[in-house]
Amino acid sequence: MKLKNHQGSILLVSCYELGHQPAGIAFAAGFLHRAGYSTTAMDVSVEGFDTEKIKRARFVGISVPMHTALRLGARVAQEIRLLNPACHICFYGMYASLNSDYLLAEVADSIIGGEVEQSLLDLIKAIDAGRATDLAGVTTRNKKSLPVLERLNFAAPDRNALPSLDRYAKLSFKGEERLAGYVEASRGCLHHCAHCPIPSVYDGRFFAVPRDIVLEDIRGLVEQGARHITFGDADLLNGPTHSLRITSAMHEEFPDLTFDFTAKVEHLIKHKDLFSDFARSGCVFVVSAVESLSDTVLSRLDKGHTRDDIYEALRIVGGAGVAFRPSFVAFTPWTTIDDYIDMLEFVEANDLIDHVDAVQYSIRLLVPPGSLLLSHADAQTWIGPLHQESFTYEWRHADARMDELHKEVSQAVEIAATRNEDAVETFYRVREMAYAVMGDAPPVRLKEISPLRLRPPRLTEAWFC
Repeated sequence: MKLKNHQGSILLVSCYELGHQPAGIAFAAGFLHRAGYSTTAMDVSVEGFDTEKIKRARFVGISVPMHTALRLGARVAQEIRLLNPACHICFYGMYASLNSDYLLAEVADSIIGGEVEQSLLDLIKAIDAGRATDLAGVTTRNKKSLPVLERLNFAAPDRNALPSLDRYAKLSFKGEERLAGYVEASRGCLHHCAHCPIPSVYDGRFFAVPRDIVLEDIRGLVEQGARHITFGDADLLNGPTHSLRITSAMHEEFPDLTFDFTAKVEHLIKHKDLFSDFARSGCVFVVSAVESLSDTVLSRLDKGHTRDDIYEALRIVGGAGVAFRPSFVAFTPWTTIDDYIDMLEFVEANDLIDHVDAVQYSIRLLVPPGSLLLSHADAQTWIGPLHQESFTYEWRHADARMDELHKEVSQAVEIAATRNEDAVETFYRVREMAYAVMGDAPPVRLKEISPLRLRPPRLTEAWFC
């Protein structure tokens, strides 16, 4: 059976992509369709596990752009192998190449990382023609290959086989919920933050998606009903001119469309003059990986910013009328209880309680295979064994109280999420737990916050990696 001529023979699977309609499938489908291949899709996070799609497939591509997606994808692949032992299973995306040895030993036939779409197409063509699969960018049990890191001839993402936008996270803004689309204007990153998996694959490389491709993708999402766009780039300000041209053109064509993006603290400061333009074009919030208020921790993570820079970025973004949504790595081997409390006090003092998803207070440092943290001179003093099934190295804090606090906070925010609890109540519960570690009662709240308040713009799903 030829892959090109049979509907359902190529199945692209997503397990989790931050609560968004998965770009990892859309981009791959666009490349394959341009070459004449039809695809089906399965997003396990919103539509479950479709056994009929699995049984029909001869090739299954599992998109794993992040840690959670990989953990889920490995379990899904095991089920696929039981249902359809003859199909070819390929893991593709950033976390695939970081964990290729384990995946190939357990369940995968091939692994593709880096700029994946052309290599994925080449692999499918080879399988379809009965040729050998020892291709550039494709790692198999018989041959290792480095990820392809070169500019692709991009095709417009194809979202036709994906669930509708109303199945995914929405923008909560001004008392209503709006359908939200998710696009990418670039891949990779120019920087080498030590805790981030991107440098382990891209090593400081950055690739812009052509402006016309991005705008075509946005038009398709608007046709689906999107009234908000999330730019899923690791840092939209890696290419500030490119990004400004896209957002300006988007606003000119769709003046009521809002958007958000992610950028490093240092880029928010470096490109502060652009924020009035972003605000005029419809930017309603910016996510920035603050990670910690401790200069010691920030130095360990090679973040490229300081505690003082965080306050400057907050001033710049807020001054443009754009909401600032910090993200944190709340628990690291170097974070003290004083640091943790300092983070909470920063959130409270700067009126950011509603800007921070409660899950951020529980985020624990992940150290995947290939992490730049492993090359630090003193890594052996804090790193533990690789827990391969979880795709991360274990570590314990020198202060056992911090590991216990992490467990307590994680449980508290998980329960709060299931109850849809007010962010204020969750925040103050976490703060009480933190002060209890010190043996102290928490200070009086700086001010009471009304449960009837109008909250800042946010997506309805709290994201995590």
